[in-house]
Amino acid sequence: MAAKAVVLHAAILAATFVGAPAVAQTNDPNLSQKQIDCLNRTTAAGADCDEDGVRNGGGKSGAGNASGGAVFLPALIVDLFPNPPARPTPAPAQPSGTAPPKGPTSTPAPAPPPSGPITPPTGLNLAAPPRAVSGEFVPDEVLVTVAGDAGAVQQIATTLGLQVRSQRQSRLLGTTLVRYGIPDGRPVGVVLAQLAADGRTQRREPNHIYSLQQAAGIVNYAFERIALDSKQASGENVRIAVIDTGIDDTNPALKGVIAGQFDAMPNVPIKKRDHGTSVDGLIAGVGALEGIAPGAKIYHARAFEGGKSSMDVILSALDWAAEQDVRIINMSFVGPKNDLLGTACRNARALGMVLVAAAGNNGPKAPYGYPAAFDGVIAVTATDAKDGLMPQANRGAYVFLSAPGVEMVAPSGTGSDVVTGTSFAAAIVSGAIANLIHAAPDRSADEIEKALAATAKDLGPKGRDNDFGYGLLDIKAAGAAKK
Repeated sequence: MAAKAVVLHAAILAATFVGAPAVAQTNDPNLSQKQIDCLNRTTAAGADCDEDGVRNGGGKSGAGNASGGAVFLPALIVDLFPNPPARPTPAPAQPSGTAPPKGPTSTPAPAPPPSGPITPPTGLNLAAPPRAVSGEFVPDEVLVTVAGDAGAVQQIATTLGLQVRSQRQSRLLGTTLVRYGIPDGRPVGVVLAQLAADGRTQRREPNHIYSLQQAAGIVNYAFERIALDSKQASGENVRIAVIDTGIDDTNPALKGVIAGQFDAMPNVPIKKRDHGTSVDGLIAGVGALEGIAPGAKIYHARAFEGGKSSMDVILSALDWAAEQDVRIINMSFVGPKNDLLGTACRNARALGMVLVAAAGNNGPKAPYGYPAAFDGVIAVTATDAKDGLMPQANRGAYVFLSAPGVEMVAPSGTGSDVVTGTSFAAAIVSGAIANLIHAAPDRSADEIEKALAATAKDLGPKGRDNDFGYGLLDIKAAGAAKK
């Protein structure tokens, strides 16, 4: 009877939430994360929050509660993380990765096929391929970690009328991750509540959708702004994972740069290679479009198409990255808070990896962007050639560091392009950290994070603030900082 009560209560809540308006947002640094969560209504209809948005009771809640307590329903956010409209510039070519213009456009030339070997997913029991979809989360799927073998996974599916669409052992989650399909149209929130009543399930989350962070946008002034001598810059042999779109690995700027590739969505055709090519090039490009860390080795995971990806695809890419023994993971994308992603990031950091993520391009009133807002992830916002903040940048207490990311020339799927966005600011920071690691390989992730915070050039109000974080990256000062 208790389990039926949970299911009935969740069904009522799910019906109440459908069609809800955009959630309340706040950047008040005095609020705790729990208070922010209540304002954002990430718990089951704010069940333990009072009318002022303050959580009552102080008890634990969340989808990770295997005892069947409060269950997180999908955060319903209207128009989830849209990229801003293109801003007119004197650039002769349309920047890559932006929203299509309103007027008629010419059809771009098809992207060349990849020339290097690409690793397909391994250890994946795949019954239905992942797909790139729009919206907030995949409407007929949930992600669940299960304690038990394949028999237990199938028993849960049979009992609850679900389909096992894929299952695999996740290195970073340390357990079996299952992608269950919902064939009968039940709301995701209802199914999450049903799963919570089964003690074999550990964590239960929507299969959230994440978006790349590129704004429309002219020369690479980054070296000067972050106090890095381009003649001395080097990330030689530092291993960096990039989770992004497919890339044009025939671009001269990436010659000898890509050490390995992984396709986390092999059943989805690659149509765009611009964003990932630009990010890789800004980090470690060679030749005329030299990156911040020449000599670094990029391990590139393709996990996005059409600017979108889902949680299960991103987790697959993160597991592959962890297996490559990388020192840095660059995540130039943003989406909602997801406990599975948070666990993966926390465990990657515990393995000694430095995690860098885009803060987001969704404006001052946008909700916190994840994975950037997780503890242990360096959230990067974008500044221009005069150290001004990109107007479209997210704001919030989670912003850690500022770096150049407005109107920079970078390699792309068509040769080169002018790019703008926190995606590219994150790439600059990843390259700068590779310089620090090359100079002092024994420097830990914690030491690097502390050095970056302590030496950043303060740009806003004194001290860390919601716009610039600790301030503008100063790689020369960070390199000289004592451990």
